[in-house]
Formats: sequence, C-alpha cells, structure tokens
Amino acid sequence: MFPGALGESGKIAGMQRLWGAKATIATGTAALALTWGASACGGEAESQDAGEPSGNYPVEVAKASFPQRQQLVETNDLELKINNAGDQTIPDLAVTIYTTPTPTPTGEPKAANPFDVRLDQPNLADPHRPVWILEHSFPKLITAEVSQKNLRSAPSAGAIAAQTDTFQFGAVRSGESKDIVWRVTPVRAGDYTVHWEVVAGLYGKAKAVTAGGDPVKGEFAVTIKSKPPATCVKGTSQVTTRCRES
Repeated sequence: MFPGALGESGKIAGMQRLWGAKATIATGTAALALTWGASACGGEAESQDAGEPSGNYPVEVAKASFPQRQQLVETNDLELKINNAGDQTIPDLAVTIYTTPTPTPTGEPKAANPFDVRLDQPNLADPHRPVWILEHSFPKLITAEVSQKNLRSAPSAGAIAAQTDTFQFGAVRSGESKDIVWRVTPVRAGDYTVHWEVVAGLYGKAKAVTAGGDPVKGEFAVTIKSKPPATCVKGTSQVTTRCRES
C-alpha cells in the first residue's frame, strides 16, 4: 500500500533459479574434469548478482495512473513516476508488470508477458492471450525535454530483463526520478487487474521500499468495453476518434 500515493497493492514475479547437473563416472580423470567444469559454472552463476549491493532503497511513487475504463483499440498510457527518496543511488531501478483477470485467480500461474493473461483451457495450444498491445519502442521517459505530447518521437527506455515481464531503467541517483510511460492498446474486452512492483535490483539483494519499509507495489483495476469508439477519417487517411468539429 502507498499511504499517500494511491492505496494500491500488487505482487512481484518470482526470481530465476539456476540448477547444476550431477554425474557419476568411473574414471578419476573424467570425474576431476567434471568437477572443474561444475566449479566454473557455479562461479559464473554466483557472479551474476555479485555486483548488486545488499540493502533497502527508499522509493516514492509520485504518480501512478492508468484509465479505469477503456475501450477496444483506444490507446492509453500507463504512467509511473518513481522518485529516489533515499540518500544512496538505486543500483538498477526496474519495474515488474503482469496482468490477471478480475478477480485474480488464486494460485494460477501468470502469463510470461506483462500485458497478457493466461487462460488454462484444454483446447488452447498457447494459453497466453494479449489484453493490451505495447506500442513499439515503449516504455519511454518523460523528461524536461520530452512531454507526454511528443513521447512518440522520444527514444526508447527500459530494457527488457531475462524475466520478460520486467523492465530495467538503470541507476537512479538520490533525489532524481524516472517518469515512465507504457503506451498500450486494449485488444480483449473484460475486467482485468494490472499489477506492478518496483525493485532496486534484479537479483533480490537491493530492495526498493516505501517510507514504512514495505515493498513498493500497486495495481490498476480496469474494465475494457467491447464496443469500439466511433472513428472517422481526417486529413490524409488518418483514422481518429476525435470526430467532432471544433
């Protein structure tokens, strides 16, 4: 919960785990070679999080917005403005997003992509179905030079991590912020919950926390109507929902 920011709650996705292989062989030479190989692999796995510092990093979510009522094929912006409220640099700010039907099924696995849902029906070869389509090159950042109006021409931000529902935004110095926008278009009607959580690093050692020490997370409850908005064509074959004459 964010006491001052929106009273939202959410849930973070699980972290990856690495498993090594065991083998039993007859000759001592081969066994020694495998031991060396296993040691090298183990060292490589351990080194993945070696550079991530341990600790809590206070974060304030100054803005969290996503329209509660939407219509098919009508583009909307999901925006999170995240401030570094602590004295230390956040090592690697990242945001995990995932979508579930409303109400959220208990114990049901989530979809791999942030704006998909998982439908466990026996006749589906692929149980993942998109609810929103993320616009190409998004998410992007609102900055002093980039406003919401000219976001489309701004560079992309937020590299997708190995966990495909997580976006990385790099280090954030004390007192600085990231104002992040995901531009999405709904393609599936219904009631859905978009969950999000902010982390300070990908390996669980650096933790983003609220002023009270809680995880920084929230959710948006959204209804997508099946009736598409009225459209018309203006100018050079531009389809728009703004059909009224000014």
